[in-house]
Amino acid sequence: MSAVNAMTVEWQRLGVLANCLTIARQGETIPESLQTSLSDLQSQLVQTRQQPIWHNLINEKGLNTLDQDILVCVLAPNAEPRLGWMFQQMQSGNVTPFPTPAFIHELYFMAHGEGEFLSSRLDAASPLLRSGLLESSANDFYAPIRPTQQANIALLGWSGSATQTPPGTIEITDDAPWSDLVLPEYCIHALREFMLWTTHREQVVNEWGGKSTGGPVALFSGPSGTGKTFSALVVARALGWPLYRVDLGMLVSKYIGETEKNVNKLFDAAHAQPMVLLFDEAESLFGKRGEVRDVRDRFANMEISHLLSRIENHQGPCILTTNLRQNLDPAFARRFQVVLEFPRPEPQARVQLWQKHLPPRAPYEKNINVDILGQELKLTGGQIRNTALHAAFLAAGEKSPIGMKHIARAVWTEMAKTGKEVTLTSLGGLAEYIQQEQSSHVAY
Repeated sequence: MSAVNAMTVEWQRLGVLANCLTIARQGETIPESLQTSLSDLQSQLVQTRQQPIWHNLINEKGLNTLDQDILVCVLAPNAEPRLGWMFQQMQSGNVTPFPTPAFIHELYFMAHGEGEFLSSRLDAASPLLRSGLLESSANDFYAPIRPTQQANIALLGWSGSATQTPPGTIEITDDAPWSDLVLPEYCIHALREFMLWTTHREQVVNEWGGKSTGGPVALFSGPSGTGKTFSALVVARALGWPLYRVDLGMLVSKYIGETEKNVNKLFDAAHAQPMVLLFDEAESLFGKRGEVRDVRDRFANMEISHLLSRIENHQGPCILTTNLRQNLDPAFARRFQVVLEFPRPEPQARVQLWQKHLPPRAPYEKNINVDILGQELKLTGGQIRNTALHAAFLAAGEKSPIGMKHIARAVWTEMAKTGKEVTLTSLGGLAEYIQQEQSSHVAY
């Protein structure tokens, strides 16, 4: 059953409820015909809410019956303009067609003491807001509640656009074939396993009845330059999807409540879209939540919790990278589908990396020996990439082929970036080229 057909009974029921409320507000008795019609429609809801579009959403988000009623009411103005006009006219002072909690309380003829329970289903920790289906002003019983794009897609069948960059992200457009990955076999195997959570989701969840979860979410940890970001790009390209790096600086705001709004906009735009989200240097935001010393600390922890919740419930691949795995909050780390440690490359892997990163059409001196470079220089893949490119520019500037002296100078520069003292012994067989250069400078 399509989203539109499954929701038809919902709109009919809301129309009858609105008519009943209008009559009740006038102090008149609701006609028996309307009561019978309402009873019939509510019986039909038991069946329609077993349809896949409802069943999957209820199980994934943990929605109870009241949550479902709230969601339908908030979506109604987008789906049925006649209901939107009715809602607006029935809510004095409300300039939008979207319902307030007070109106929902009245529309569903809730008992006097049920207002507190209704409010609890609309606070920041509730399934409707935590999962990003609705946007609501906290603690305001008379402020309109709005549906998110995620809710519109899930129940109204609205289409999202995967061609637009989600707010707060930057697309990484480089090519990344599997053949360019230089990693141990267990890392390659883990990356392919991670992809299975996306490529076989339909079979496991819908055909086999497996429990539906958010994500998948992966944690890639290891020293800088070991291939974490590049591996995320390889996974995205293998899926045929774009990779978007989340710019945390664009999400986090100093103003209370703005960070959550920015996070919701990001995940609403990304919901159900064919894309991979990458959170680089995750420890900067997903670290262990600190001790609450003041109001700002409390709200900071709430912001982090909200972002973690949206990542966990997002229906799509999220990859977090970190150089400091020990700094991540263990309460969230256990929820990853895949945790992969990227090691520093071994000598043979370093030889392969030199072969891949040295420009293939450049002229080379006969003394170039990638075996020596791989065996003696304990560099990461990122360092080798930078060094090979730096050496090429040095040679181009001298209008000469790339030689070991250029690579030696580039290695010296790259190793100095770490802030540690670089000694000639750390350069192995390249030390002589640095000594020759230093001697020529002294002689000059």
